[in-house]
Amino acid sequence: MKKILVANRGEIALRVMRTCKSMGISTVAIYSEADRNSPHVRFADEAVCVGPAASKESYLKIDTILEVCKNLKVDGVHPGYGFLSENATFAKACQDNGIIFIGPSVEAIETMGSKLAAKQAVSHFDVPLVPGTDQPITDIEEAKKLATAIGFPILIKASAGGGGKGMRNVNNLDEFEEQMKLAVSEATSAFGDGSVFIEKFVTSPRHIEIQILGDSHGNIVYLFERDCSVQRRHQKVVEEAPSAVLSPALRKKMGEAAVQVAKSVNYLGAGTVEFIVNANLDFYFLEMNTRLQVEHPVTEMITGIDLVKEQINIAKGEKISFSQEDLKINGHAIELRVYAEDPSNNFLPDIGKLEVYQIPTGEGVRVDDGFDEGMDIPIYYDPMIAKLIAHGTNRQDAIEKLKNAIHNYKIEGVKTTLPFGTFVLNHAAFTTGNFDTKFVENYFHPNEINKDELKLAALIASKLQKENSANFVVFEETENVQNSNWRKSRIE
Repeated sequence: MKKILVANRGEIALRVMRTCKSMGISTVAIYSEADRNSPHVRFADEAVCVGPAASKESYLKIDTILEVCKNLKVDGVHPGYGFLSENATFAKACQDNGIIFIGPSVEAIETMGSKLAAKQAVSHFDVPLVPGTDQPITDIEEAKKLATAIGFPILIKASAGGGGKGMRNVNNLDEFEEQMKLAVSEATSAFGDGSVFIEKFVTSPRHIEIQILGDSHGNIVYLFERDCSVQRRHQKVVEEAPSAVLSPALRKKMGEAAVQVAKSVNYLGAGTVEFIVNANLDFYFLEMNTRLQVEHPVTEMITGIDLVKEQINIAKGEKISFSQEDLKINGHAIELRVYAEDPSNNFLPDIGKLEVYQIPTGEGVRVDDGFDEGMDIPIYYDPMIAKLIAHGTNRQDAIEKLKNAIHNYKIEGVKTTLPFGTFVLNHAAFTTGNFDTKFVENYFHPNEINKDELKLAALIASKLQKENSANFVVFEETENVQNSNWRKSRIE
């Protein structure tokens, strides 16, 4: 493979291109009009504008992307994550045009793209499943009977898609009908598929996922776990590897279950098997993501494996470059997703110019980003600026390194999740490992960030007072919530 087009933008496009460059593979970037000056465009050997800012007119235009591939004689396409990464139609179109899709088969994408189909596929293997229905539910009265039989609380979940869309928690029969209608409506709007199913709601759940790799020679390995339980709106913000609560025996059991899931669809390339784990550390299969995950760097940090390099080599027909026995956990890694969001205002996206943008450096610190100082945060895409990762000899070391890296990450012009990261890392529930997916709901309140800022301001004021009593400033706490600039300016 001599030339790869990266069908994505921002940090993931840049991250893939860096590995390509290290392998001596030339790269092609695609970009929208809004991303014309983005770092991934400048880094690539060739770059082509594929349309206006809106993703449906640029990054999601399959015919346009394929035309670029053919015109520039591209050998393979790396989809990154998001956009077309789990689009079976795109994968097949690449295949039909003699272009290598750096990912799993069309069949694997289709099967695992439906939560119901995925459950059916793995049901023949030794993989624990959450009690629930294995067929789409449409009749509300019948659904009520099934929900009652399963036992409340239950989850109504969209079969297609992810990101928490089309998901409703139902605590009793009285609220079931309304919540089911909302779930169907949201699923239809988000995915064009209103199919929903019912699962038992797992109390005190932890979100733990297993990274796997599969090749065309029948080899499948697991690269340990990531704990992704710190979430807002069912989307991850802080991820770590390994988990603070898994024993070696449980890690092995979950890893082997993940391999079975991959075997159920003859999986090829990098993928992630997601499990939900209850308070008793019983685990159940949730879904499989047939792509590279946003949080893959923490796995790379503890294993020393370049997952993108493995993806490319597997797509070329090569064997995985190591065996299961070769893998060892080296230390601990934690990732904070640095979003242009205001944690003190319900994590609403923010927009503006990166007036100051200086990334932290140091031993064990990694920043995957796609912005430069002076750039605007586009309103058209996910508001993630970067991923900040710290690797330490143990969990406490990683926590301290990440706290220090957050402190040294200078961003001005937009609100970010950096202060939230500090809050998480200092909270007893996180430091002790005694937390679940309700961390934000249980412990974080919008004024927590303001409190921390006020404490800092008070310390500064106190210092100034001592140095010059004539210049003392009093800071008063406010509970005013500002409107999001992103929401004001968002173009649908």
